[in-house]
Amino acid sequence: MNRRYRKTVIAGNWKMNMTASETKQFAEELKKIMPRAKWCDTLLCVPSCNITTAMKAFKDLRLSVGAENLHYEKSGAYTGEVSASMLKDLGVKYVIVGHSERRQYFCETDQIVNKKVHAALNADISPIICVGESLEQRESGVTEDLIALQVKSALYGVPADKLRRCIIAYEPIWAIGTGKTATAEQAGEVCSLIRAIIRNLYGARVARSVTIQYGGSMNPSNAAELLAQPDIDGGLIGGASLKPEQFVAIINAANQE
Repeated sequence: MNRRYRKTVIAGNWKMNMTASETKQFAEELKKIMPRAKWCDTLLCVPSCNITTAMKAFKDLRLSVGAENLHYEKSGAYTGEVSASMLKDLGVKYVIVGHSERRQYFCETDQIVNKKVHAALNADISPIICVGESLEQRESGVTEDLIALQVKSALYGVPADKLRRCIIAYEPIWAIGTGKTATAEQAGEVCSLIRAIIRNLYGARVARSVTIQYGGSMNPSNAAELLAQPDIDGGLIGGASLKPEQFVAIINAANQE
């Protein structure tokens, strides 16, 4: 982390978990142990049907509520989709874009991810843009090329003044839900690569202001080591964000001097 130039952000991604009633219970448990976040911003990205409940449940905490997805069109015949303006009207400030599960299961391309980034920014919502490689791609030696393509594609047409609102989340697909975790050095190397890509596109001043998260199975036991890497500015937390004690432990790791 480098708090001199950019903010640290710990974000939970609940995926397709938690009912409205479970969200309320989670909030009650979290209120008992939630620390005052000195150094990091915290948020939970919840299923769209839980956003209103989460907004009410977490209103007394310094914790923002984000969305897990959005459609790139403003409105239209897209049954089951949610637009940026709908999220904005609910008070959403963050949205996850291009998660590996969206790319894999819903066939989202780099071009679709780019459209979603613009839709979010045009609604004054900060996109958490996910990039990452599979185990096969890593072993084939194409990690750097793939990450560069994903980052450049996602940010195509995004002006420098809006880039400061974007968060990039590096999520090695081979370390999501598998129990495997990239070493701190491996994660740090790719996050440094991402910053170098942004530096080449926008210059050093802009690049050092962008928050880059690690999104591959960060948990209480490895959070401090990962966050000690100079270019890892937070985490996009999956399973651990469903458990108040674990989520708070990661927040505490981000709040260390």
